[in-house]
Amino acid sequence: MFTQDVLQLNCETAIVKITNVLKTTIFQTFRRKGAVVAISGGIDSSVCAAICARVLGSHRVLGLILPEADSSPDSEKLARILVEHLGIECHTYNIAPVLEAIGCYQWRDQAIQSIFPEYKSGWKSKITISENLLNSDRLNFFNLVLQSPEGKTSKMRLPLSAYLQIVAATNFKQRIRKTIEFFHADRLNYVVIGTPNRLEYDQGFFVKNGDGSADIKPIAHLYKTQVYQLARYLELPAEIINQKPTTDTYSLPQGQDEFYFVLPYDKMDLALFAFNHEVPAENAAPVLGLTPQQVERVYRDIQRKRQTTQYLHTPPILVESVNEINKAD
Repeated sequence: MFTQDVLQLNCETAIVKITNVLKTTIFQTFRRKGAVVAISGGIDSSVCAAICARVLGSHRVLGLILPEADSSPDSEKLARILVEHLGIECHTYNIAPVLEAIGCYQWRDQAIQSIFPEYKSGWKSKITISENLLNSDRLNFFNLVLQSPEGKTSKMRLPLSAYLQIVAATNFKQRIRKTIEFFHADRLNYVVIGTPNRLEYDQGFFVKNGDGSADIKPIAHLYKTQVYQLARYLELPAEIINQKPTTDTYSLPQGQDEFYFVLPYDKMDLALFAFNHEVPAENAAPVLGLTPQQVERVYRDIQRKRQTTQYLHTPPILVESVNEINKAD
């Protein structure tokens, strides 16, 4: 039976399972000594860092705080709270100068100015979905939301070329961060920990060769709702547990449901579970607080995202296998 309780997690069992995989993979398979975790102040990276400290010992975990020009000051503040709570070593790098040097902000600004010439330094921006897909079967598009230094807000539809350029530019942020993570992992003979939850991993909410790149992804099988349960079980600081999830990618505050997902994470988790377990829309609707027609739209969006983001999950394609081990003599 599909109810609100389907995502209830046995936290102790979940921790034991993750612990076994981490120990075996790090020490035996990869023959590494510890783990590097980029800490954003969000729930996912916080839980990953906490589990690693619990499994490996705080002395074998390196935290990285990697803000840039558009990062919220709250993110770094929360990350420092976690570092102090866990007692792990941590390095902080402001990656804004690197992003400036490789053109991240310039490419973004050029795309914005192509449709809004008045935009200049000091303005804030974000991208949002055009409308809630729950109430329409039409194909969606994206809006650019701008805020002037005086606080005036403007919104306009993004042409595809401008949208792609803005997203490509902001993807620099995740890829530069990952470069720093792997540098320290190589330097210390550690692994790099990936922090996506199941919803993000399944639906392709990550940057290929950016935050999608890692040696181990210890919570990718867990719904975000379950990650919050682990956070409480691990007794993480209340400030982190109570923080509303954001992308922390654009200079204006942006929730994941504004940019990518149809529903807030707690309902999206339930919808994904229902879809995975072939729960009929009419049975899922009362639990989600939606109509059956709206649930069908959510199901279609889940399937569509799996199809359109398959590229992100796909490793490099080879013309033919290069593994000679199993070939007959």
